[in-house]
Amino acid sequence: MRMKIALATATMMLLPTLSMASGCNYDKQAMSCAAGSTYDSATKTCLPVST
Repeated sequence: MRMKIALATATMMLLPTLSMASGCNYDKQAMSCAAGSTYDSATKTCLPVST
């Protein structure tokens, strides 16, 4: 019985660590701008296209 409790406890402690190891992709989202504008990565905004 103690072994089952120890394994369950170890599993519960490792689950958050494993989920964090997969990482987040916040910086890899695609940015789309309206027609006639383009995305400026320096300011992180859409700027009108000037020709």
